[in-house]
Amino acid sequence: MKKGKISQNVLKRSVLKYIQKENTEMLKGAGIGEDCAFLTDEDTMTAVSTQTVALPVSDAAKCAVHAAVNNLAAGGAKAHSITVSLTLPVECEEQELQRIMKQTADTCKELSLQIAGGHTEVSDYVKTPVITVTALGKPFSKAVDGDKTNLDIVMTKWIGLEGTIILAKEKEEELLTRYPIPIVKAAQGFDTYLSLIPEAATAMMSGVYTMHDMRSGGVFGALYELAKRMGVGLTVDLKQIPVKQETIEICEFFDLNPYELLSGGSLLIVTANGDKLVEELLEANIFAAVIGKTTDNNDKVVLNEEETRFLEPAKADEIYKVNFESA
Repeated sequence: MKKGKISQNVLKRSVLKYIQKENTEMLKGAGIGEDCAFLTDEDTMTAVSTQTVALPVSDAAKCAVHAAVNNLAAGGAKAHSITVSLTLPVECEEQELQRIMKQTADTCKELSLQIAGGHTEVSDYVKTPVITVTALGKPFSKAVDGDKTNLDIVMTKWIGLEGTIILAKEKEEELLTRYPIPIVKAAQGFDTYLSLIPEAATAMMSGVYTMHDMRSGGVFGALYELAKRMGVGLTVDLKQIPVKQETIEICEFFDLNPYELLSGGSLLIVTANGDKLVEELLEANIFAAVIGKTTDNNDKVVLNEEETRFLEPAKADEIYKVNFESA
């Protein structure tokens, strides 16, 4: 199989078909675009999500924690603890294990999370540390029901944030051969935007139909998954999709499509009044924009002036086109 997230067809026929909802304690489980499960026991509801990062990059642990926690935020829940599982190559020294765990602990401290447990082992079947984080949390509140068509699609922050951060940090020397230091340093500083907790909490208080974490496959992949999960079509204006100039420059350097680049840190929100939500997010110092609407058909359309593009299922994320082993 290809590197990165497996295709939706493979996911449906080889994974989801074996995951059946047989336990009454599970309110919502696995599905296309569903990265967060909700479990209930009498009056208590728990949200849970798992993410794995296996890229040989310095911020892998931080990315794994944010990815799992952001899945909960997009599902309408706030994480309170995590478990972490590490599979390390035999060449890995103890100092590297300590660095990974320190980064995990530091990220948890920033997000007010408790490390509840985990597992660590060494295997000669892996070439780079494989970091798996499971986040546990409680719901913010319930989303709003109603007609799911003709709703606004709001996007927070900017596309390609996580990919831009990784590339700026891991490929700094290469990028400095073309770009001045301020551009590269600014891109490295985007890691302050990785958490979705603030915007998810604001959105849930405002009342939204649903939310979706924009990560693997970038904004195009996330939009397709969102529409597929909701059972609607969508129309999006490409020029309304926010992107940082640093992301454009770095993607040009590596010949990557910024709209299909790892976008952890950005959230898609479907709501009846996108302009009002954007105002509320801006008041909370979170940049956001209305980028499109849901429609009553199956077409998933991105408009760019006179050009029309129909979205397809997410392919392997653009980040996998870059070789990090020599970084």
